[in-house]
Amino acid sequence: MIRLRIPLGVILLWALVALLTPVLPLAPNAIDLPHILTPGSPDEWLGYDDLGRPVFDRLVVGARTSFLVAFAVVSLSLIIGSLLGAIGAYAGGWIDLVLVRVIDVFLAFPGILLAIALAGVMGPGIDNVVIALSVVSWVGYARLARAQVLSMKERDHVYAAVAVGTPPPQIIARHLLPLIGAPLIVEASFGVAGVVIGEAGLSFLGLGVQPPAASWGSMIRDGTRYMLVAPHMVIAPGLALMVVVLSMNLLGDRLRDWLDVKNQSRKTVDN
Repeated sequence: MIRLRIPLGVILLWALVALLTPVLPLAPNAIDLPHILTPGSPDEWLGYDDLGRPVFDRLVVGARTSFLVAFAVVSLSLIIGSLLGAIGAYAGGWIDLVLVRVIDVFLAFPGILLAIALAGVMGPGIDNVVIALSVVSWVGYARLARAQVLSMKERDHVYAAVAVGTPPPQIIARHLLPLIGAPLIVEASFGVAGVVIGEAGLSFLGLGVQPPAASWGSMIRDGTRYMLVAPHMVIAPGLALMVVVLSMNLLGDRLRDWLDVKNQSRKTVDN
């Protein structure tokens, strides 16, 4: 239980900080020249960056950036990918064939490289980051939903729904998607970690949020030039990124074990 509480607590803290950022007394863009590259102190825990801006305030704003991007990308990818995968698997024929070929094309390219290419073509900005990462991320949900629907569309309750004349959209919405929700939720939990890393990577390359807006990736990029004299500029956002991604992966592992019916049945038999 402790293994679940710690990552869950970190994620809840991340979400709470992201949602409360607009009402917190922060000054992420306030420049204080006398404190340039000053390390942490009782007055400012994480010190100041190369422009004299408080690293803690920018770290909090960066948490909001990563949270909003992760929420938007995972939501869009989950909805679009699940619907396309379920429709293709249930319809079969040429619709499913086209879907499989599109998925194969996307999987032929490394996801982060495709996201970098799309973000480079569309230009920097948080909206374009969301679009680029969504275009890359929907494939995993579509493949998973397709595989699940293929194994479930032959069940008796689906045949019964067809026999009484239920339209295919209602069969997919009421009889198939609710049953594949568990693996999709687990996939989404791991997807959040991937999106956080992807957003940080794009911002590190200058393709994400633009100055003076804060992002963990851009903070790490700015701090690499001063690692020998001000390592706190890299350590703070780097640790925040690592803790959030690690917590999401641990939470995903716990959710997978908790939602795995076979695993629960095995534990019941053992007891």
